[in-house]
Amino acid sequence: MMAKDELFDGLPEQSGPKARELPKGAPRLRVPERNQVELRAVDIDSLIGQDHPARMIWTYVETLDLSELEDRVKARENRPGHPAPSPRLLLALWLYATSDGVGSARALDRLCESHDAYRWLCGGVSLNYHTLSDFRVGCADVLDRLMSEHLAALSEAGLVDLDTLAQDGVRIRANAGASSFRREARLQQKLAEATEVVEELKREVDADPEASNRRIRAARERAAREHKQKVEAAQAALEEIKRKRQKLEEKGGNGKKPKEPRASTTDPQARRMKMADAGFRPAYNVQVVSAAAAMIVVAIDIDNNGSDGGLMRPMLERLRDKLQRLPRRYLVDGGYCRGDDIEWAHGQNIEIYCPPRSQKSGVDPYRPRDTDGPGVAAWRARMASEAGKAQYQLRSLCECIHARWRNWDLRQVTVRGIDKVRAVVSWYAFTNNLLQGLHLIACQKAAS
Repeated sequence: MMAKDELFDGLPEQSGPKARELPKGAPRLRVPERNQVELRAVDIDSLIGQDHPARMIWTYVETLDLSELEDRVKARENRPGHPAPSPRLLLALWLYATSDGVGSARALDRLCESHDAYRWLCGGVSLNYHTLSDFRVGCADVLDRLMSEHLAALSEAGLVDLDTLAQDGVRIRANAGASSFRREARLQQKLAEATEVVEELKREVDADPEASNRRIRAARERAAREHKQKVEAAQAALEEIKRKRQKLEEKGGNGKKPKEPRASTTDPQARRMKMADAGFRPAYNVQVVSAAAAMIVVAIDIDNNGSDGGLMRPMLERLRDKLQRLPRRYLVDGGYCRGDDIEWAHGQNIEIYCPPRSQKSGVDPYRPRDTDGPGVAAWRARMASEAGKAQYQLRSLCECIHARWRNWDLRQVTVRGIDKVRAVVSWYAFTNNLLQGLHLIACQKAAS
């Protein structure tokens, strides 16, 4: 083995590192100065690309007749008042925000200042969350009209088949906590407490000569009065629940011992329902009718009944009033299956496609019964055939609409009351139809 001195013998001698001379003076560096003011030239139209979804939504909104919304604007020419934001702008903002999974007016207000797509839509118009929130829940009637016009245009173009419709329900979490549900005795106690607080604050407001303190106490009195109104609304909801249970007991009940009813003091119209994960939470039952093959929403309704039973016929009657016609084929799941509704639909020349419930006794559910009417007998024979089972498979496509809404973060509403919940869900339905309609048009052009 060679020694170290023999291994490196003959190499040039290496000199050690030279001592580095320290520079004289402090280093010159560029540091951020965030308190300075800059003037920038921004081309708003170049903030997004030419094929951006915001441009497609704005192009569609520009073609709409929104004179009904413009007539509600109080600011007029030759009169005092600050100009209001264009309803066309507000409509486009909420359509794009819904497709982007934004369901909060405050979040949308922040995005209008920071996100390029929303800044492009605003085009320099300043907004606030109060205006955005009021518009969202205040134009449900206009949204319903626009949905009907859009549906008619798609049907006339041959993109939607209104002869075959499907109905399904989806539970949406309400803006109320489980702890807000109270029994009758507790509601009476809270109503008495709220009434006492309101009367005491009224006396304080009348007796206080100081204006500043009077304003503070007036605000407290207003808050107490609103709380009292919520408790009274919860008592009214409790009476409605009792009436429904009494009707159910008169028909024989459901075989279960009923629990003492409770109502929410936060959202009296919400009900505890069984959700998709088998848990029970305050929620609303959103009924959706769609042209299943095209995944286009035809109609929606909001119900606070946890069961889908008995909701098929009322929805068909609403469709008759809205479309001036009834579908030829109607697809529903087993929760809607009731003999009297099937008989009524048979009398209206509607073919119901609904799987019969399996019998615990092992009896063939497709076998005719002696008590079957002509409509139920035809329904059993229809669902026993291979053609009927194949037709029913189309109903699964309507679940894609629910999945799209979930992707848009429609799991819990941020408003309270059936009317406001209906307005919020209408935005999701209209946005779904708009984007799906554009997809159907593109597919039709590609096929031709």
